[in-house]
Amino acid sequence: MKKMKINFKRVYVYLPFVMLLLLFAACGSKHSEKMEVTQEVLIKENNAEGVSFSYSEVTGIGLDSVYNRRDPSDIIKVGKKYYVWYTRMDKPIRSGYWGTIWYATSEDEGRTWQEQGMALNVGGKGTFDSHSVFTPNILAYKNKYYLYYTGVRPTPGNPEGKFEGNSTNDFTGIGVAVADSPDGPFKRATREPVIAHSEVSSDFDSYRVDDASVLVREGKIWLYYKGRCIEHGKEGPKRTQMGVAMAEKPEGPFQKHSKPLIEKGHEVLIWNHNGGVASLASLSKSIHWAEDGLDFNPLQENLTVIPMAPGLYRPHLENGNTANEIPGWGISMRQSKDEAHLFRYGILNMDY
Repeated sequence: MKKMKINFKRVYVYLPFVMLLLLFAACGSKHSEKMEVTQEVLIKENNAEGVSFSYSEVTGIGLDSVYNRRDPSDIIKVGKKYYVWYTRMDKPIRSGYWGTIWYATSEDEGRTWQEQGMALNVGGKGTFDSHSVFTPNILAYKNKYYLYYTGVRPTPGNPEGKFEGNSTNDFTGIGVAVADSPDGPFKRATREPVIAHSEVSSDFDSYRVDDASVLVREGKIWLYYKGRCIEHGKEGPKRTQMGVAMAEKPEGPFQKHSKPLIEKGHEVLIWNHNGGVASLASLSKSIHWAEDGLDFNPLQENLTVIPMAPGLYRPHLENGNTANEIPGWGISMRQSKDEAHLFRYGILNMDY
């Protein structure tokens, strides 16, 4: 296999977090707080190579007294505007399992945003996504916009028709909706999921399929996703793995690859890199790369303070854009008890 190399700037000093916090209170405002945080983290490995991330709060989809926002999509640019999609819930609900999909736009590379409205509501009664839709992602392809998302229905057999969030029969699926404009309206391409959980209990994705991240490669749509095995029960979230499925068209049908690709990757983040595909695995805090998009090997391990549930600005998701440049910034999430919001991150000290 061709060896891919990332040259990182040499780090001679290991710095702790540097945070600058400005807090403004505004009575009667929906946004009761506005924060600007600058945080730089240098990760040092064997006193040699390292990569750093910077973080800053944003306006419009950041700290909010009314809503929680989480799990942003990758970002595309259409005209002069950057677009991001995400899951939104009314506070104090923090889990995406009770969310709907909203979107916002920015004209200053993701520093300030304007929420535009709901992009996708829950599906009709009896559908796989009739309780919640969450963890969206986007692909612009042949002048149409494809919004991939995860859906879940109320727990089968629950006497009150509620969602339990259990580890036995709350299966998820990945669906897709399509629009002629990034502003919608998005219409479901099918009432059924385009990626469903495996019926084989020992498979890595026999309980959850979630967190789509897509690219166009070799003329096909490659949809990377995370899977959770039903046999792992409540330990499943700690043991998720990344898989991939491929299709000739964005609407499918998708054919799953025969085996998982990366272990300990609770959130899926992939991007074009040096002719192959790179991925950030969150649970193992490592960056992997595969020349063929399938056979991944670690490049950087034991990273610290990585972005949580990140979406990247990925120009190659835009119509006909084959840009391969390094992902320089994106939108991630931060959460605490009863609170989740989006913020901006940058990837520094990475030199192709």
